[in-house]
Amino acid sequence: MKLNKDLWNERYLKQDIGWDIGYISTPLKEYFDQLENKNIKILIPGCGNAYEAEYLHQLGFNNVFLIDWAQKALDDFLKRTPEFPKEQLIYGDFFKHQGQYDLIIEQTFFCAITPDLREDYVIQMKKLLAENGKLIGLLFNDKLYSNRPPFGGKKSDYLPLFSKHFKQAQMVKAYNSIPARQGRELFIKIKT
Repeated sequence: MKLNKDLWNERYLKQDIGWDIGYISTPLKEYFDQLENKNIKILIPGCGNAYEAEYLHQLGFNNVFLIDWAQKALDDFLKRTPEFPKEQLIYGDFFKHQGQYDLIIEQTFFCAITPDLREDYVIQMKKLLAENGKLIGLLFNDKLYSNRPPFGGKKSDYLPLFSKHFKQAQMVKAYNSIPARQGRELFIKIKT
């Protein structure tokens, strides 16, 4: 299966988005609730319906950027959240994106790309994170599928990959996952 922008856009058009829970996941909501600096620059790659961005916007974070190559997902987000700054929506390829961010959010993007791109993902994350920046989010700690998204894996696969490129890589079992994902997610905190 070749994963490209047309395929992802088609999946949103057909509502073939089984990974989408329809709201912000509890682990990310609770992480955002404790953030104090509302001026940090945040990126959400492969944002999809971007419930995380909607929640951050409601909390008063005004420097949140979304990138996806499914135009339909970005359009749907803007319809749902029309007050969100349009110039902070990026239709494009994460792997070609440039910029510096204090915080990057991982929510089902890593599992959507083919495993052969995972090291490229980690390298690109390192390029995009500012000094003392953090990559925060969730990874599936589950085999899942090998021939289509969501692609799974285990902590023992991920930790060496991230540790190779980052000073600090923490991955712990998420204690507050939604019921359908209970025991199957790792909460990650990766620091430059």
